[in-house]
Amino acid sequence: MGVSTTSPDRGVRLVTVDHPPVNALPVRGWYELADALRAAGRDPGVRCVVLAAAGRGFNAGVDIKEIQRDPGHGALLGANRGCYEAFAAVYECEVPVVAAVHGFCLGGGIGLVGNADAIVASDDATFGLPELDRGALGAATHLARLVPQHLMRALYYTSRTATAAELHAHGSVWKVVPRAGLMAAALELAGEIARKDGTLIRLAKAAINGIDPVDVRRSYRFEQGFTFEANLGGVADRVRDAFGREERP
Repeated sequence: MGVSTTSPDRGVRLVTVDHPPVNALPVRGWYELADALRAAGRDPGVRCVVLAAAGRGFNAGVDIKEIQRDPGHGALLGANRGCYEAFAAVYECEVPVVAAVHGFCLGGGIGLVGNADAIVASDDATFGLPELDRGALGAATHLARLVPQHLMRALYYTSRTATAAELHAHGSVWKVVPRAGLMAAALELAGEIARKDGTLIRLAKAAINGIDPVDVRRSYRFEQGFTFEANLGGVADRVRDAFGREERP
């Protein structure tokens, strides 16, 4: 369990998250993921990173129960900072990052894939931000990189999800494949990227980030301020506690 790295093909580093039951990461998990992504990008032999997950789905966001157990704000601040670092590690990875998404991609998962360079998804993948149902805010910055502005707002306000096919229609998902073929499809794209000159691919990543119209780090940090305001005001605890009761049998 945790975050593991392997090298399935020349020039390709595979970073896999495995945190049962639903890959909802605790604070340390977000930092472990950030460290693995940054280390992969620094390796001169790596030209592309594939970010994937084991288990039922790609990512279910932060570990809400960890925050609920904390009588103070330490876990919340840790989750905010950990997500910030993990999302930034995807975006700032020195080489392109291909996200291989299956099952659910929710909350923090949107932050990861929204900052990736390309997304390959299985046909059972769904994407969404149920933040308002969890007493939180954030990652609209990243959802806006996946769908048009008005759709992003409607999805955000309703906590609804979009399918991989819908995102493919909007051009944000490279390819949709059966779940059994997900890893092969992601590695195929990563391999094509990895065949480029290593120096040029790193320059290309830096250049493309440099012309981005939105500063994703600053934009997401701005959102996090409202998350903390909701917590200080008590509304986040009220919504989160209600969510916790709904989850109990």
